[in-house]
Amino acid sequence: MTSAAFALAAIAAVAIILIAYAVSGAASSRGISGRLERYASTAPRTEESKATDKPSPSIGDLLKQSVALGQFNKVVERRSFAANMATDLARADLKLRVSEYLLVIAGCTIGVPLLLMVVSAFLPTLGNPVFLIVGAVVGFMLPRFYVGRRKRSRLNAFNKQLPDTITLIANALRAGSSFLQAIELVTRESRPPISTEFLRVIREVNLGLPFDQSMENMVRRVRSEDLELLVTAITIQHQVGGNLAEILDSIAYTIRERVRIKGEIRTLTAQQRISGYVVAALPIGLMGVLFVISPKFMEPMFQKPPEALGLPLGAVVLGFAGFLMLVGFLIIRRIVDIKV
Repeated sequence: MTSAAFALAAIAAVAIILIAYAVSGAASSRGISGRLERYASTAPRTEESKATDKPSPSIGDLLKQSVALGQFNKVVERRSFAANMATDLARADLKLRVSEYLLVIAGCTIGVPLLLMVVSAFLPTLGNPVFLIVGAVVGFMLPRFYVGRRKRSRLNAFNKQLPDTITLIANALRAGSSFLQAIELVTRESRPPISTEFLRVIREVNLGLPFDQSMENMVRRVRSEDLELLVTAITIQHQVGGNLAEILDSIAYTIRERVRIKGEIRTLTAQQRISGYVVAALPIGLMGVLFVISPKFMEPMFQKPPEALGLPLGAVVLGFAGFLMLVGFLIIRRIVDIKV
């Protein structure tokens, strides 16, 4: 078997293993509430969106009309992991089905090594099987990293809008509106993601779900500590009574102070966080550059003798050094991760 055939076989094996890991690691059952959320999260079509519709179908529309993809999506939706993946995509505000997301992961897992093989025509070092396997791992992680980044950015935007939203609800309650009317006002006056999430609450209530359960569903979707504080206060007020407007004002003040303190802490720890990234990435980046510029420069590190534990001593030293860098990076992250 040639080296190219061996590399392709290794890439295919790694892709299958990584996709199986993603499927098994996301396993979670949601049941009736999950199907209700998927129905409630469908955005209404306004007259403006209807007027701006184009007759020519896009690539996404063509994919959704594909018979093979439709059958694959039906098979995927029967699995327990599909609801959890769909929740992650909803939190990231990505209009993708689970089957489409899995195809993106598979395409990146195979596409990145193929891209390295093409580039290896100019930089032969990149055609090394080690680089191809690393490329498959990186390609597998890229979609997940992108979804995670979108989730974090959306959560930050939600937390920044939450204090003003709470103040708006409190003012609406003082004006004589009911709580549901105040939430409807938020959906009209606020911007996404706040308006989108509260609109889902209104739809779930209209579909017959209890109000407390709808609010808990929003907390599960967003996973915001500030929102959890708000929902807990509203639930307690519904049980024991009290002036909800004053309670909301106190919560809005508390959240604003937390946001301010978090911003100050992030500013004061910026240098330490960057130092952690540099400590972790600089040796790896330098080794990669040396491996590309002069491949033979690193060859003695992978030769026997000397050896230890049946492996080249240089590889053992590199592995131990990488482990120590990872430990140092995690310690720095733990030090600068100050809870408020």
